[in-house]
Amino acid sequence: MKGEWAVLGAGSWGTALACLLAMSGLPVRLWARRPELARDIDISRQNVHYLPGIHLPEQLLATADLGIALEGRSHVIVAVPSQHLRVVGRMALSCMSPGTLVLTASKGIEVPTLMRMSEVLSEELQGLVAGVAAISGPNFAEEVARQVPTATVVASPDLEVARTFQRSLMAPHFRVYTNTDIVGVEIGGALKNIYAIGAGLIDGMGLGHNTRAAFMTRALSELVRLGLALGARPSTFSGLSGMGDLVLTATGNLSRNRQCGMELGKGRRLRDILENSRMVVEGVETTRAASSLARRHGVEMPIVQGVYAILFQDADPASVLQDLMTRDPKAEMEDLPAEH
Repeated sequence: MKGEWAVLGAGSWGTALACLLAMSGLPVRLWARRPELARDIDISRQNVHYLPGIHLPEQLLATADLGIALEGRSHVIVAVPSQHLRVVGRMALSCMSPGTLVLTASKGIEVPTLMRMSEVLSEELQGLVAGVAAISGPNFAEEVARQVPTATVVASPDLEVARTFQRSLMAPHFRVYTNTDIVGVEIGGALKNIYAIGAGLIDGMGLGHNTRAAFMTRALSELVRLGLALGARPSTFSGLSGMGDLVLTATGNLSRNRQCGMELGKGRRLRDILENSRMVVEGVETTRAASSLARRHGVEMPIVQGVYAILFQDADPASVLQDLMTRDPKAEMEDLPAEH
């Protein structure tokens, strides 16, 4: 029994996941915040604003009424911008049925609570749901919707909850793995957006492949340091939500976080970039949150601090890069002594 489904959030990722479910023959209700967007989706059978050119199956019903979207739904995917997740969760509380299974597809860390998305939903839904899971991985929404072969991971401390979502989301072009390390999966999915901004900065400044490869490798190292401090398993970061998502988001042309970094590297101001972006650049606020998390847990994260300085303190990217390159010599693996 695959249940009745709702997807909250009609951006590119929410629409792609709703389309994936509907193509499997499941009836899906897609909630859009704006009534005109819901109406356009139902009339045109595509989301021309966020996922143009993708036909949406008839099993997908779009609505701007949250009560209609959630009525009788046993499975709910939440795919709204991370800083709006709490408000949507609070709104959904009065509409959701007891025993619902919830999957967060939002990637980020809430400012100022520094909570992960599954923590925010668990807090707002107040024990109403039967389980909360998170999905993350190297998944551009457009390619998922176009049925490009893709792999992802669903994580929950309750393995059976993760397996329930795995069974429903699996498709010939969409392979789903499970993981019980929800901390690691969510931290990997959130922080890769920061490093995508940094990788874009490198490309926008016209630097070479050596620079980007070194940057991504050291980014993964500090991502692991924070993850371990938060209780994640190190093996998670070599998987789809760690290395996989980092590689995709830091190198792929469909990454809006990388595009933001590229524009910054060319000298554009952050405010102008964000004002002209049709979709939320999640890495910006995640940088603010990750910087605070690093201080709270005493974790050294020079790349995150460098990106923070560029985004919020008007630091010169070339100067930040120089500071990173001239830090004190270290062993590559922190648990090994420095060579003499």
